[in-house]
Parts: sequence; C-alpha cells; structure tokens
Amino acid sequence: MAADPQLLARMRGGFVGGTCGVVAIVAHAVAEGAYPGTTALTVLLSVAVIAGAVAAGTRLAVVPLLLAGQVFGHIALSLGSGHFHLPGPGMLAAHLAAVLVASALIRGAERGSALALNAVRRIAAIHGPSSSLPVRAALPVGYRPAVRRMQVFATGVSTRGPPLVTV
Repeated sequence: MAADPQLLARMRGGFVGGTCGVVAIVAHAVAEGAYPGTTALTVLLSVAVIAGAVAAGTRLAVVPLLLAGQVFGHIALSLGSGHFHLPGPGMLAAHLAAVLVASALIRGAERGSALALNAVRRIAAIHGPSSSLPVRAALPVGYRPAVRRMQVFATGVSTRGPPLVTV
C-alpha cells in the first residue's frame, strides 16, 4: 500500500520552502552578523512560500528549486538590509554546498516520510477503526424562544458610559 502522492508532494513543498528560508536567514546572519528586519523577512517568507508551492505542484528536481530560492532569498535579504551586493566566490560556494546538502536531506526526508506513512497505514489497516464508540449526528435546534430576543430589542441603546473629560 503506497503513501498518498499528493500528501508527499505537499510535504516536499514544505521541506523546500522551509529550507529556502532557513538557509537564507542563517547565511545572512553569519555573513553580516545581524538578523534581517521584518520587511526583508516578509519578502523572504513570500519567496519561501512560492518555492514550496512550486515544489509541491511539480516534480522538478529539488536542486534547481533550492538554487532559485537561494538567489531570490539573497536578493530579498540584501535589498532589505539596504546594501545589495553581488555574491563573491566564497558565498557562491557556500550557497552551492548548502543547496547540495539540503537537497540530500530533503530527499532523505521524503523517503523517510513515505516509509513512515506506509507503516502508519499498515498498522491502521490491521487494527481497524480507532474508536468503537457510536458517532452521533449533531441535532439541529428547532425552537428558539422569542422572549429573549424581545428583551434585547426592548432595552435599546444605552447612553451610559464613562464621563467625557474631567479637569
């Protein structure tokens, strides 16, 4: 019994989006010694969500998605910090290494998730439903007394409140 491919695709999207955001934040915190502001984080969150949505909606390879996420994440954080710069060879190598390690970890997480979901599915099939209690349907309320509503409408709008200003 195979795991649900749609669920695995959503998990893959979450892995890719989360990795794009985390790697970009950590890289810039290490390089600049400071954390990005809220505006840059908001733009980075948008980049990570888009990367995750693309990863969940397609079967593209993880490495190009992570590379694109790193490029756009770098742009978002550089513009947010007020000084845009082109990455040097050391930064490019660090981003490439991070992407390769992250893609291997994501592939392992995908495989582990599929195995875990299959195990849970097999256990659930053996043991049957988790509850033996009967499930009751919700009963609609057919009667509501009009007296309470009339009391609310009869009171009207109150003019009572705190004093305007005391000197």
